Amino acid sequence: MTMSDIPPARGTRVFRSFAFLDLSGFTAFTDNHGDDQAVATLSAFRLAVRSVASARGVRIAKWLGDGAMLVGVEPEPLFRAVVEIEDQITRSGAALPLRAGMTTGPVILIDGDDYIGRAVNLAARLCAIAEPHQVLAPAEDMAHLYIDIVTKPVGRIDIPGMEEPVEVVSVTR
Repeated sequence: MTMSDIPPARGTRVFRSFAFLDLSGFTAFTDNHGDDQAVATLSAFRLAVRSVASARGVRIAKWLGDGAMLVGVEPEPLFRAVVEIEDQITRSGAALPLRAGMTTGPVILIDGDDYIGRAVNLAARLCAIAEPHQVLAPAEDMAHLYIDIVTKPVGRIDIPGMEEPVEVVSVTR
């Protein structure tokens, strides 16, 4: 089979909300505590994500080792789910804190199960720069939501790969 034999990918422009979640310090934790503790910690994380995501109607797009990518059709359920997951993990006394990045916007849905575009990239980058116990989002995404989430300004941040700095907020319940 040659490249010319492969049919082109099919893409559709859609509006979605995305979140990336990550257990902060997982690699060092695994190295220090061993595989059994790492698997137990990861299992508790995945259980929390599954239970909250299903209750909020949010889809787990993919597991990323010690993290996850979530997708929502509407921003409110997804943003609420992320804050609830972080809160649940913190209250449970989990061995590792969560960090997350979330945003919303137009993207391209490829072959019905994968997404590309600025919103996906920005959510991943926000997760990467978040501190432990921190959920970051663009301020503009939070401005018009009608949910019980508290935001605290973080400032204009240069995000790798983004042309302009992004006004970012930290999100809590």
